[in-house]
Amino acid sequence: MPKLLPAQEAARIYHTNYVRNARAMGVLWALFTLCFSILMVVTFIQPYWIGDSIDTPQAGYFGLFSYCIGNALTGELICKGSPLDFATGLMIGCLIYPDGWDSSEVKRMCGDKTDKYTLGACTVRWAYILCIIGILDALILSFLAFVLGNRQDNLLPSDFKVESKEEGNE
Repeated sequence: MPKLLPAQEAARIYHTNYVRNARAMGVLWALFTLCFSILMVVTFIQPYWIGDSIDTPQAGYFGLFSYCIGNALTGELICKGSPLDFATGLMIGCLIYPDGWDSSEVKRMCGDKTDKYTLGACTVRWAYILCIIGILDALILSFLAFVLGNRQDNLLPSDFKVESKEEGNE
């Protein structure tokens, strides 16, 4: 291998490090994207965001865009809502979702101690928790994209950085 100038050697080392780091970031990106996809599919399919427990007056559960409450006379679950009714964004929906826990339907199922951000006798179910994890996963993905995009400029040696016009005219 011919002897390289110091700047060429630095560029070769920089390129090798950048490719290795880009591959690692790509693997992280793929893993987090796969996790995000699985979490979102499960979150949107499952209606069990909050639901009945042992101490609730009647059976039922509430999801993102539908809810089911048990009929005391027949024992059947009466469900309302569909995926087409879902009109708010995922993050906004998750943040304001507990604000509606003081509605008459939730109080009827979860007891009188239910209020905004307090479930009374009901419990938070795993689909809501998965949705929150999915939001955090999406934030991690956006952070990884930002880091990977800015990595190239931060790793350049100072003799390769472009001088601004003001510095070059002096």
